[in-house]
Amino acid sequence: MPAFEYAPAPESRDLANLKPSYRPFIDGEFVDGGGEPLKTVNPATEEVLAEVSTASAADIDTAVKAARKAFEKTWGPMPGSERAKYLFRIARLIQERSRELAVLETLDNGKPIKESRDSDLPLVAAHFFYHAGWADKLDYAGYGPDPKPLGVAGQIIPWNFPLLMLAWKIAPALATGNTVVLKPAETTPLTALVFGEICQQAGLPPGVVNILPGAGDVGARLVEHPGIDKIAFTGSTEVGKLIQRQVAGTPKRLTLELGGKAANVVFDDAPLDQAVEGIVNGIFFNQGHVCCAGSRLLAQESVAEELLDKLRHRISTLRLGDPLDKNTDVGAINSAEQLTRIRELADSGEAEGAQRWTSPCPVPDRGFFFAPTVFSGVHQSMRIAREEIFGPVLSVLTFRTPDEAVAKANNTPYGLSAGIWSEKGSRILWTANRLRAGVVWANTFNRFDPAAPFGGYQESGFGREGGRTGLEGYLSV
Repeated sequence: MPAFEYAPAPESRDLANLKPSYRPFIDGEFVDGGGEPLKTVNPATEEVLAEVSTASAADIDTAVKAARKAFEKTWGPMPGSERAKYLFRIARLIQERSRELAVLETLDNGKPIKESRDSDLPLVAAHFFYHAGWADKLDYAGYGPDPKPLGVAGQIIPWNFPLLMLAWKIAPALATGNTVVLKPAETTPLTALVFGEICQQAGLPPGVVNILPGAGDVGARLVEHPGIDKIAFTGSTEVGKLIQRQVAGTPKRLTLELGGKAANVVFDDAPLDQAVEGIVNGIFFNQGHVCCAGSRLLAQESVAEELLDKLRHRISTLRLGDPLDKNTDVGAINSAEQLTRIRELADSGEAEGAQRWTSPCPVPDRGFFFAPTVFSGVHQSMRIAREEIFGPVLSVLTFRTPDEAVAKANNTPYGLSAGIWSEKGSRILWTANRLRAGVVWANTFNRFDPAAPFGGYQESGFGREGGRTGLEGYLSV
């Protein structure tokens, strides 16, 4: 197959309207935070993008009080049809500013511009449009004749999909009449703070949305604050367990969306070329920084070698490099700390006897990059088969029978997602009914829709986000 040569096609970073400094958004205004300022870094170049003022304990208290006041005086009593207008307005403003937001997200996060532009931002707007449609229909959602909002929601989001996770959290909270205090990840706070500008543009009443950048201490104080009625957290299982212990015994509601170690099961009757595309998308999309990434490939023995050959060939065509280049398939790892963890786990795979294959693609000298890597000959006892790597590393295991595939797929403390590849619908349904995962995709992977609930069980958390089911997490029913 001939190799296509691509000339660089970088998106202009000027579109991001990057500022030298950013501040917390509290009670409808940007204010100086009392916490220690942090510097946010472009992971592709290691350059400092901006200084970010962070929230102190006093700022958190001010934000929670502002959210409480807005809940009691304006947003809570407001008719759903009026709340919907604000959500529609926010959705349209996100669309209008989507190019700016996509470039800013790529600069701050390291993800390829084609993913932030073509995947993240359309979904962000879609979540606000979708939930705007629910705001005046809650009485007919199946939660009784008069479901009530909970009050003030404390929301903590991760760094892998900064703006998309914000939308997953804020849109249903506002649609159901709650107000919000949100903490973005310390390495990716910029698009969340620009969202504060969008709230101002939309004329959202002060206090309805508050955004507090900072490190883990800000999140911990938010969780323990007595003025919070509900905590929604997306992030690591370790932090999720800490939050669960903190919230236990209090009246606060809690939803957790945590880690995963998804199995992508390929049967011998699967269309292999199509499966290869799904496997690549499942693990290398967003550099593998995806909680539901298909990081374990379970291939039926009779097709395993053929599948691996096709997979290695396809992966070797992925272009790694400048995330702002429209041709780039694999961008930068979000932080030096995460890159260290990925390297350590990959080294453990070799040390434990798995066969390592790494794409021969050139890796930039500067920035945090890790070439796509596949381990074959993986056993279930190896760390790369058990632990969430959260990077572009695929572990390949084999199976002989459907029962063995199910047993291996379920041999994990997680339960967030899974994939099945087969031409037989009956085999897909048989397998899906036995996989312990909150989401199971068939002959595809990483498909998301605001109308579809998402979440896991076991150590992947509990509660659902999205769809009618996701509304319940923000309602007293």
